[in-house]
Amino acid sequence: MAKLRVGLLFGGRSGEHEVSLNSAIAIATALQSTNNQQKYEVLPIYIQKNGVWQGGEPAQQVLKQNSPLTCNKATPQQLWTFPPQVSEVDVWFPILHGPNGEDGTIQGLLTLMQAPFVGSGVLGSAVGMDKIAMKMAFTQAGLPQVEYIAVDREQIWSNPCVFPKLCDDIEEKLGYPCFIKPANLGSSVGIAKARSRSELEAALDNAASYDRRIVIETGVTAREVECAVLGNDNPKASVIGEITYNSDFYDYETKYTDGMSQLHIPAQLPDEIVTKIQEMAIQAFAAVDASGLSRVDFFYLEDTQEVFINEINTLPGFPAFSMYPQLWQATGISFPELVDQLIQLALQVRSNLICHPVRG
Repeated sequence: MAKLRVGLLFGGRSGEHEVSLNSAIAIATALQSTNNQQKYEVLPIYIQKNGVWQGGEPAQQVLKQNSPLTCNKATPQQLWTFPPQVSEVDVWFPILHGPNGEDGTIQGLLTLMQAPFVGSGVLGSAVGMDKIAMKMAFTQAGLPQVEYIAVDREQIWSNPCVFPKLCDDIEEKLGYPCFIKPANLGSSVGIAKARSRSELEAALDNAASYDRRIVIETGVTAREVECAVLGNDNPKASVIGEITYNSDFYDYETKYTDGMSQLHIPAQLPDEIVTKIQEMAIQAFAAVDASGLSRVDFFYLEDTQEVFINEINTLPGFPAFSMYPQLWQATGISFPELVDQLIQLALQVRSNLICHPVRG
C-alpha cells in the first residue's frame, strides 16, 4: 500500500513562528514512529517569516536545526510561487500558530487546494481566533463567562474626550484588576493586567498597537484548568489539566520560559467539576464549529464551585511536553497515536464532503 504524503506546513508570518517550529519538529518525529512510518511520508513545507514557501532541503534543514531561515522582503511573485512538493501532498498538517495560521486564512487556501487538512475549517478557525467573536458564540451557547467589554482601536486612539469616558466605563463595569487583550493574537501576546487607571490606559494603548479589536475582562481569583478535545461530529474530552505559576499572570514569558509554569495532569478536582468542564469543552467545540482538535481553557472558582469558560484554542501548541498532547497521553492516547488520529480525522472530513455539480 502506498504511503500517504503528509504536508507538514509550519513556520509562518506571525510572532509565534518559533513555537510553530517546535510543534513541527515534534509532529515530524511522531510520524517517524514505527507504526506511522509504515503509513505516512512526511513532506515538510516551511513558510518563511517573509511569507515565502520552501519545500525540500531548505524545509528539512529548518526542522533539523530548529532555526528560521534568514530572509529579505519577498516580491509578489515569490509570495504566489509554491514549491513543487505542494502538488504531491495527500493530506495537510498545518501547524501554524497565530495570525495567518490558525485564523482561517491558511485554512481557506488549503480548502481551495481541495486536499484534506488537520484541524478546523475557515469558520471554526476564524471564530476560535477572534476573542470577541468567540465570546459571542459562547454567549449564544449559554456558556458562563467572566464580565467583559469589547472595544476597538478607534475608541482608544480617539480624541481626549472619548478615551477618558471609555476608561470610566471599564472601571465602572469591570473594576480592578482587569485584563486587556488584543482580540486576534495567541500565546498571551499583548496581554496586560491593569490594577489602576494609569495601567489601564497604558495597556489599552499597547493592545491597540497589536490589533484593532480589543477585549477587556474582569479579573477573578481562580484556578486555571484546561481540557483537550479530539474528534469531528462526535468529539471526546480528555482528562483535565491545571497550570500553576509564580508570576502575576500567565503571560508570554511565563508560558515559554522553562520552569516558570507547571502542568498538573490530571488536575485534582471534584468528580462533578471534571464532568462539568468536559461537557462545557465539548459545547464550546461545537459553538465555534471546530473540528479535529482544540484545547479549551477555564477558570474554576473553588470557593463558589463556579466554572467560567475562558477561551478555545483550535490549534494549540504541539511539542510533546505541551498541554494538549500531555492531556491525551494521560487519557490513554500516546503522542504518535494522537498524530495518526488527527490525520485520520482530516481524511474523514474530506470523505464526508458532498460535491454538487455546477449548473451552467
